[in-house]
Amino acid sequence: MKKPGYYSSGEFARMAQVTLRTIRYYDQHDILKPSLVTPSGARFYTDEDFAKLQQILLLKFLGFSLDEIREMTIDDSDYHFMLSSLNIQLKLVQDRIEQMQLVEKAIRDTASLIQTHHTVDWSQMLNLIHLTGMEKSLKNQYQNASNISARINLHHLYSKNPQGWFPWVYEQCHLAPHMKVLEIGCGDGTLWKENQDRIPKKISVTLSDLSKGMLRDARRTVGTNDDRFSFETFDCHAIPYPNESFDLVIADHVLFYCHDISQVCSEVQRVLKKNGIFLCSTYGQNHMKEINQLVQNFDERIVLSAEKLYERFGMENGSKILSPYFFKVRWLLYDDELFVTDPVPLITYVLSCHGNQNQYLLDRYQEFRSYVKKKTDEGFTISKEAGIFLCTK
Repeated sequence: MKKPGYYSSGEFARMAQVTLRTIRYYDQHDILKPSLVTPSGARFYTDEDFAKLQQILLLKFLGFSLDEIREMTIDDSDYHFMLSSLNIQLKLVQDRIEQMQLVEKAIRDTASLIQTHHTVDWSQMLNLIHLTGMEKSLKNQYQNASNISARINLHHLYSKNPQGWFPWVYEQCHLAPHMKVLEIGCGDGTLWKENQDRIPKKISVTLSDLSKGMLRDARRTVGTNDDRFSFETFDCHAIPYPNESFDLVIADHVLFYCHDISQVCSEVQRVLKKNGIFLCSTYGQNHMKEINQLVQNFDERIVLSAEKLYERFGMENGSKILSPYFFKVRWLLYDDELFVTDPVPLITYVLSCHGNQNQYLLDRYQEFRSYVKKKTDEGFTISKEAGIFLCTK
């Protein structure tokens, strides 16, 4: 007998305007499982299942394979998940629109060349082929955007310090009119979005990132009509600017990802003007330690990060790394902790980490969700140990 609020597979398929065969296929391949399976084997879905189906269908429309979609979706209809997913899906659609506009231009240019000169520009044709093969890049951008969103969201929701991280970092920049600023590894430009009303009118800010996708997000975040900002894609190991070009260089949680930190420091020192400032953030060995303990207690095989980034560049060793390149180095601690009362943002954060957690958690997701819920029912405190080094040339 069907329960109230549940739809049979056929009803669910009709309401979603997909075939029953599609719903059965998603079930068989663990892409979208029914909310209820009766002892007789009848399968039923709820309104909440539509949220995940929407995400699956959009990702499929954007060109992702079902194997990729299985890795990119989580069976959770909590509004935090849904809102985050929709925001990131919107970025994906915008990326695809831009990609298709580039493809359209390449086709028009190639056709015009053939029509006018009766010849083919093979470099143009090769460019067209490369433009139509960007699905892997889009998948990486989706995952990067998801991870960044998850981390920022947890801090926004549950930080005890009323002054958020990005306003605090901005305050330490001491921006003034006519300054020239470079941010390396700018990500999606959140630092500037959150402080947009405080940025001086006459200032020059160059936002850079190794990822074209991240820089595209930053351009959208900041806006293309603000002539204070320029956007450049380059590797910070070789900064493409002359000596003494900038008053301030910012690297917010970037240095520990660089394969040669000394080379990056040398490049930053080179492009800074005399008495210029290098602001670089990092964290210490006790930062977010309770999250590691939480997942280890659930399954001791889980390692949230294959590499302890603070050992490469952290609060404890940062001064020693920076001192050979800068006249003065001082550390400022951001005083904060998290008090988490909802399991979902914390779970999203865990799943965003660079470790092996998905290998052990996705098959036990509902069990892990219940486990985290018990921990957060009365509030779960998480230590923070992050800050910035201010380095003077």
